[in-house]
Amino acid sequence: RRVHGDRAIQRAINSEYKPSCRTTDSPQCTLFIGRLNPSTDENTLRSVFSKYGNLKRVKIIRDLVTGFSKRYAFVEFTDRFSAEMGERRAHGKIIDGKRIHVDIENGRTMPGWKPRRLGGGFGGKRESGQLRFGCKDRVFHKLPINE
Repeated sequence: RRVHGDRAIQRAINSEYKPSCRTTDSPQCTLFIGRLNPSTDENTLRSVFSKYGNLKRVKIIRDLVTGFSKRYAFVEFTDRFSAEMGERRAHGKIIDGKRIHVDIENGRTMPGWKPRRLGGGFGGKRESGQLRFGCKDRVFHKLPINE
């Protein structure tokens, strides 16, 4: 077995990700909203996404220390059809001057998916140390590491 030279990358490769057990909502009804304007708030997202169906919850992810937006959010619908409609129609929409990225939540729907902090996630550049790439804009490919 070949060991990668960078220990941080090796730890990321060997890490396992388990989604939070506190999350009880359906992953097929939850949308990931990325590339948000830092000033976008929950009410703005609620008004945009309520056009596509009944919302259960809107949550902008914030830094624990500063409270500033990390520029992504999760929007949970009451049914799967509304979530799919929201994904199709809102992807690429401009909110507060920023073109947003909308996708179904992947943390609990894609086997083997890891968040970016563990070397996974989507997007990024190969030079940045990302181990996995893909999404609507860049199709997912598993890299042949340690094979």
